Order: sequence, then C-alpha cells, then structure tokens
Amino acid sequence: MIRPLLLLLCLVFQAIPAPADAGGAGAVTVAAASDLKFALDEIADAYARSTGQQVRIVYGSSGNIARQIAQGAPYDVFLSADERFVEDLARRGLTVDAGSLYAIGRLVLFAPQPGAFEPDEDFAGLRAALAAGTVRRFAIANPEHAPYGLAARQALEHAGLWEPISKRLVLGENVAQAAQFAAGGNTQGGIFALSLAMSPAIAARGRWVLLPESMHAPLRQRMVLMRRASSEARAFHDHLRQPEARAILRRFGFSIPD
Repeated sequence: MIRPLLLLLCLVFQAIPAPADAGGAGAVTVAAASDLKFALDEIADAYARSTGQQVRIVYGSSGNIARQIAQGAPYDVFLSADERFVEDLARRGLTVDAGSLYAIGRLVLFAPQPGAFEPDEDFAGLRAALAAGTVRRFAIANPEHAPYGLAARQALEHAGLWEPISKRLVLGENVAQAAQFAAGGNTQGGIFALSLAMSPAIAARGRWVLLPESMHAPLRQRMVLMRRASSEARAFHDHLRQPEARAILRRFGFSIPD
C-alpha cells in the first residue's frame, strides 16, 4: 500500500507528459521549471477563471525543457529557473526575443520530522549528522540539468560538504522530485526551492531554513515567448508581468525584479 504522503506527492508532482501531448486546441501551452509548480498553478487557475482561457502547464527541469524546445517541442511560453537556457534559445532564433527576468529563486535546507539533524544556515547540524553516520540519503535535483540542483551543489561546496555527502545523494530529475524525496521519508533531508518548501504539502512534513544567497550563484529566472506563440499565449505571457501574478510569486518566496 502506498503511504498517504507518497500518494499525495504523486498527485502533486505529476509525471511530465511527452512534448507531443503538450498542445491542445484553444489552450496555451506553458513549459515551466518545477520550482513554479504551486505558484504557477495558482496563477493559471485564477487566469482561467477571469478570462475563460485554459493554460496547460508542463513542469520539468529547465535544462531538459530547453533541450525539448531545441528539438521542436510545441510550447508557447517557457519559464526557466536559469536565464542562461532562455538566452541560449534566443541565440538560436527559437524565441521572439531574449525574454524577461520574472523572479529570483532561493534555496532551503530541509529535514523531515522527526529528523536526523536540525537545519541551520551554517550546515552545522547536517555536518554533525554526517560525521555521526545518521544521514544515509540526502536529496537534491540533478546538477547536470536542474538549476536548483546546481545551486544546491554550490551551497554544499561552499560549506565544505560536497565530498562527504556526494555518495549519499539521491538525485531528483527536477527540483520538485528532489522535494518529494526529501519530504517523503526515504531520505534524511535535502536542499530544494523555497517556493516548494512554502507549500502546505511540504511545509507540514518537516523543518527548513533559508540558505544565504552568498552560498550559490543567483537563481535568475527568465521567461520567453516561442516564435509559434499565439495571441492567447502572448496575453498570458503579459499577464505574468502584472501585479496579480507577481503578488502570487512573491507569496511563494520569490524575489520579484523591478
């Protein structure tokens, strides 16, 4: 039997559909970094209620989405967790322009409850737990293609813990899966997006601390329209820059650029 939390997380962090299934008549198709799961769902639901326009959202790691777009995936809008992926697509001529910065993300150190360590911004609790052997599995997103995974690696390197913890890592395909692993009881903790830690599904399952921005490169998140974007897609893209949408992003812990 699947435990209740795992069932909940399976419902929350749905599998990413194949690019071929992304489109749909009359729908705007958005590809988004998985740290946006809760915030963007709320934005899209409110937008649908006020306009009647349906928005289909595919979540994944920014690197994998960018690769899909380069291979012809039929997305209208791309919200990346790392602006470099958008800039690369723009250089290839696949977007209408270089996009715009819509948010800056943050990382948290998370421990499920009851936990093997107390999260703190200096990693003292995690360092002691590693030395005592009580941390056997630790979750982050895959640094190879997930911006939050790369930032997590940088934070661990900054703390001098990358080598001690590297053999204990459980890598999520994206940051939402890393949060699932960290909160699901199969690991002793993890590092993932503040925006996910602030969701009720995760917040109730453990304790977390916000990590200093100085520990990793800035998580500058950029969005862009694809060349195929319809007028409906352009309208939703414009809505993401309006005060209502920005307020929701801010509520989920994102810093919003001027």
